[in-house]
Amino acid sequence: MEEKHPSIIYKISKIISDFFNPLTSLFIFFAYMSVQKYSLKDSLVYFLPILLIVIVPVIVWLVWNVKTGRYTNMDVSNRIQRKTLYLFIAACVIGYITFNYIKNGYIDFVMLFILILLFALQISNFFIKSSMHTAFNVFVAALFFALDWKMGLIWLGIAALVGITRIILKRHTVKEVFMGAGIAFLVSFIYLYCNIQFQH
Repeated sequence: MEEKHPSIIYKISKIISDFFNPLTSLFIFFAYMSVQKYSLKDSLVYFLPILLIVIVPVIVWLVWNVKTGRYTNMDVSNRIQRKTLYLFIAACVIGYITFNYIKNGYIDFVMLFILILLFALQISNFFIKSSMHTAFNVFVAALFFALDWKMGLIWLGIAALVGITRIILKRHTVKEVFMGAGIAFLVSFIYLYCNIQFQH
């Protein structure tokens, strides 16, 4: 039997989906925010702890678990495998929030809502495997929207594109993508509402 090669749409979907994973999207946002709001020195002071306490440990955790066979792939598409991933990311985010509070005396608002989104996805995971890729990209669109509405709209388009790629790659069903987007829209709405309230 002849081996079926992936179509061009499948290959493009894989590139988009792999690139705009939750970690990369958040990395792009934090880098953008740092450049917009701070000087180079201050942006490094703000961004380095996020990189070292959250992003790097999560990447190491993913790679290690895929290598040891605990996770099937870097996407962690399996619902049972996802439980430990959610817990590990939440632990890293709590670690950063605690570090930032002790060092700077305030709770990082963005990270707090990332934690809320994680818990919401963890709860939904008991019932349906919501798309983490879609959820995080929708939330990143809200984060961008709070800084620049044009960037927010661009990222919302990216989030929709990512959702479509997850279906094409058969990593998620249409229902799972909509569930991830729905959870993220709810969390994003609360985040944007609170963000407006704090600015006034």
